[in-house]
Amino acid sequence: MKILDIEYTPNPNAVKFVVDEPLTMMGHNRTFGSAEEAGEVELAAALFEVAGVQSVYMAGTWLTVTQEGGLDWRALLRELAEPIRRHDGPRLGAVAAPTTETGERPGMDDPRLPKIREVLEEQILPFLEGDGGGVEIQGLVDDQLFIRYQGACGTCPSSTTGTMMAIENLLQMEVDPDLEVIAV
Repeated sequence: MKILDIEYTPNPNAVKFVVDEPLTMMGHNRTFGSAEEAGEVELAAALFEVAGVQSVYMAGTWLTVTQEGGLDWRALLRELAEPIRRHDGPRLGAVAAPTTETGERPGMDDPRLPKIREVLEEQILPFLEGDGGGVEIQGLVDDQLFIRYQGACGTCPSSTTGTMMAIENLLQMEVDPDLEVIAV
């Protein structure tokens, strides 16, 4: 696999690698927070072998690697490039969505959800993906929308303040003025 570009993100602990082949099937982004979570996903597991890797996020033809912080990116980039260049595995498909203790995702039948998804997909995700991240809806309970940041957004200081406020303000204007966005 060829690395086409390496992009720094607003998160100083995350870097985005753009590659020449799809890593995931369209719309099936994957987040791994440990080597155990990576399991048999060879590329993710290999990236976790590099000391200091905190998470790996794969989406389409790019992936974001987040480090623990304080490591020298120049040296780390060289180490991360090796398993990426060696990768020749299949594209990853979907995984089961997270659920509550009862096995259901709360509020996923709420009539506001299609419009919320539309706003996120059209007006929020392109910007987050440009910075090596994403967001996933975890549930909607009453007027509280629970989201989980992915990739570079997962540990970015601005995701819990400015970005979340922007998402909340946009959803309040476009969907429901009473919506409150909570990152989990």
